[in-house]
Amino acid sequence: METEPGFDSVLGALEAARPEVVLTSSAERAASVLRAQVDEGRLRSGARLPEEAIARALGISRNTLREALSQLISERILERVPNRGVLIRTPTADDVRDVYRARRVIETGAIRVGRHARPQHDAMRAAVAEGQKALARGDGDAVASANQHFHRAVVAQAGSARLDVEMNLLLAEMRLVFFRTGSARQFHERYVERNGEIADLLSSGDVEAAAVAMDTYLHDAEAHLLTQFD
Repeated sequence: METEPGFDSVLGALEAARPEVVLTSSAERAASVLRAQVDEGRLRSGARLPEEAIARALGISRNTLREALSQLISERILERVPNRGVLIRTPTADDVRDVYRARRVIETGAIRVGRHARPQHDAMRAAVAEGQKALARGDGDAVASANQHFHRAVVAQAGSARLDVEMNLLLAEMRLVFFRTGSARQFHERYVERNGEIADLLSSGDVEAAAVAMDTYLHDAEAHLLTQFD
C-alpha cells in the first residue's frame, strides 16, 4: 500500500522502536510510540495512518495495532472517519479550553508538591536552552518540542507516574493544537523567556511565585491560542 508523502520518516522512527514494542507484545506500548510521534510533531492533524505499513514497521499484528489505535481514539488524538480510515484528529476551541483547564490544575499542582523538584531543575534549564538555540536558528518545530520538554519536566517534579502519563496525553493533544496556530516559532517565541523565568523562580526556592507565574502563563497561552481558533 502506498503511503502519503513524507510518511517514510515516521515509518523509520516506528521501525527503530520495534524492539521495545515486540518485546512487550503490547498494544499499549504501540500506542505510546505513535503518541510520541504526535508529541514530537512528526504526525500532524489530518494525516491518515496506513495500518498495514505501521503494523509492519512496528513488527506487530494488525489486531494489536487496532487495539493501539482504539486507545488513541479514546484519548482524542486520533479519529476514525468513514471512507477515509484513521486520521490524526484536529482539535477544536473547546478542546483548547478543556486541555488548559487540566494543565492549570496539573502543572501548578506539580510545582507546589515538588517532591522531586531539584532533579528536574536541570531538565527545565536544558529545555529552555534548547528552545533558545532553536529560536536562534529559526527552527519553529524544534522550539515547540523544547517547550514540550520543559512542561514535561515541570510535571515530573511531583514524582507521580500517573501525572506523568496524563501529561503525556495532554502534550500530544497540545502539539496538534499548535499546528492550528501557523508558525510554531511565532507562537512559542514569547514563551521561551517565560519558561526561563519560571525555572529561575524554582531554582531560587520561590515555589509559590513559580506556581502563580505558571498559572498566569497558562491563562495567557490559552487566550492567545483561542484567538487563532476564532
